[in-house]
Amino acid sequence: MYIDTLVARTIPDTRGRPTVEATLASGAHSVTASVPSGKSTGSHEAFELRDADGSVATAIANVNGESASALVGRDFTSADEIDKLLIELDGTTNKSRLGANAILSVSIAAQRFFALAKGVPLWKAIAERANDGKGFLESVPSAATPAPAFRHVRAERNALEKSLPVASAPRLFLNFMNGGVHADFKLPFQEYILVIEGKTSDAMMIAREAFAKLGERLGSVPMGDEGGYAPTFDTLEQPFELLAELVKEFPHTSIAIDAAASELFHDDAYQLLGKSYSADELSALYRELVERFPIHSIEDPFAEDAPDDFAKLTAELGKRILIIGDDLTVTNPARIKDAAVRKEINAVLIKPNQIGTVREAIQAVQATCAAGWQTIASHRSGETADTFIADFAYGIGAYGIKAGGLGQKERVEKYNRLLAIEQEVKTM
Repeated sequence: MYIDTLVARTIPDTRGRPTVEATLASGAHSVTASVPSGKSTGSHEAFELRDADGSVATAIANVNGESASALVGRDFTSADEIDKLLIELDGTTNKSRLGANAILSVSIAAQRFFALAKGVPLWKAIAERANDGKGFLESVPSAATPAPAFRHVRAERNALEKSLPVASAPRLFLNFMNGGVHADFKLPFQEYILVIEGKTSDAMMIAREAFAKLGERLGSVPMGDEGGYAPTFDTLEQPFELLAELVKEFPHTSIAIDAAASELFHDDAYQLLGKSYSADELSALYRELVERFPIHSIEDPFAEDAPDDFAKLTAELGKRILIIGDDLTVTNPARIKDAAVRKEINAVLIKPNQIGTVREAIQAVQATCAAGWQTIASHRSGETADTFIADFAYGIGAYGIKAGGLGQKERVEKYNRLLAIEQEVKTM
């Protein structure tokens, strides 16, 4: 692919904050990609470049300047080649010079363009790239240990070949109620989710009906940042009781939460509804919730720098539910490999903007698969109309996808894209 032009501009996300959109053109074809932005973010994430006034002017200038100068007028044979160049051009470990937001906009555009050039759907191009395996087999060193000896690399190769992702429809992890920083802590946990099994068209029928029923039962309440209802309750149990009622009414459903516990951790304790919990006390609370309610998974049950607590909870509950790492692992292949050694979790949230390129996000998926864990692809709280995450989730064969609630059109568009993919698969 010979790149004729690369131009970025500022667009607003769902919270009205500026974010980056890039347009890449070659010959008669052009593609556009925009990147989301998180509000509850892990400290180990790749660096989102913002100016002092909150704008992304410098990130935009980096795309239109250095990145365009490096890419325009050159011929590339793969999206991997472009991602490698962007990583080398930035030259930092966390994308802090050019900005992960600037880099990812170009990376997604490149992935989209190569799918267009090959004449295949985006999800299929991602699936082919993920199953190539080369990104993982080059070996990502552990964040905490030296690079492995050759025999360990060979073992990783064998593990990967047995566990490469296969393109398939993900379960819907649909956000029904927002709390935490996504709704001014009206509820202590950040997301209260209904997990819906089955093919996308059937799951979406359940999602629409169940979401509407919950709205009727809650009455007039505001929406949170991610398109879920944002009610206020007096007890920890009330939102679980409401969702448990829906689980009884709708088959093939269960409850998940994103505790986002890093946001709850203050003064060496976890603060929930005015009460302080130690890590052990919070673990006991999770065990009680799992006993009382149809809990499917808990994401980020502890603060991001409490791996021992993650490992302990996974040992206790990991055979019954998923313990999902997000702030703990931040879509970083090296951090995922470390978590695997310590058996801290049994599932990983994958957010491309946490790492900065599609290439590295795929490496994170491959590292997760090699560990024998589940992957859940995820949007962010500040979203755009770009539906890349839907194609990404299907292409990597994700166990599930988090794309938000049905109260925002930008979230609904991701689900609509999954429905379109379901139809595309039937014709291939």
